[in-house]
Formats: sequence, structure tokens, C-alpha cells
Amino acid sequence: FNNDEFIPSKYTCEGKDIMPPLVWEGVPENTLSLVLIVDDPDAPSGTFTHAIFFNIEPQKKGIEEGESPGVAGVNDFGRLGYGGPCPPKGHGPHRYYFKVYALDIPSLNLKSGAHKSAVEKAIKGHILAYGELIGKYERK
Repeated sequence: FNNDEFIPSKYTCEGKDIMPPLVWEGVPENTLSLVLIVDDPDAPSGTFTHAIFFNIEPQKKGIEEGESPGVAGVNDFGRLGYGGPCPPKGHGPHRYYFKVYALDIPSLNLKSGAHKSAVEKAIKGHILAYGELIGKYERK
């Protein structure tokens, strides 16, 4: 899917619930690691985190379908890695932000299962570049 397009159901709770393939470019040469965070700001209870991956090798140009790159944090489903879009039925389309951060440090001093707040705190002051892809999904 392209920016601002609908995410194929294969990558949601109504499909295989696997990470979609992603490609990024323009990563600064001095990048030492990458972070990927996927969240939904339209969730009824506030922003819902669908995936956190950190300590991703800086030479990666994206991820393959179903891949769990780097170290997985815990999402708001309470699981490690990716949990696909699953908005309440009849709630209208939600936006899903796939956010990639290029960092000037080789790794975050965090363990698998770290929460988004810990990752965001650890990357503060270390972001060299940022990119995002917004996908939409709606359950009817």
C-alpha cells in the first residue's frame, strides 16, 4: 500500500495479522541504528501501539512481509512485535502510522518487551532522520 491508502486485510486482525513489507530510503550515512513504531491515533481510548522494533541494523532498506526486525517491544495487545489493525466495527476508518527513526547510537539499552514510552525516551536527542507511512483500515 502507498501513503494514505487502505492497508490490505491480509495485514490486519481479519487476515493473517502479519507485518506488511516496508521499504525506506534516504537514511543518513551516519545512522547507527533504526527504530520502527506503528500506532493508531484514532483508537477510542487514545493512541494504540501496534508494533515496536528497535536496534534494527542501519543498512536495512526495509523489511520483508511477516518479518520482525531488530528487537521487539511490547505492543498494546500485550504481545511482542506486530499486531495488525483491528479497529472497532462501525467506528470508521483509522489511520496507522508506520514511523521509522534513524538514530546516531548503535543500540538502545533496552530489553525485548520494552514499552513505547521507554523507547521514545531512549531515542530522544538521538534522532537523525524520521519518516512515516500512513495506512488506513476500517472494519464494517
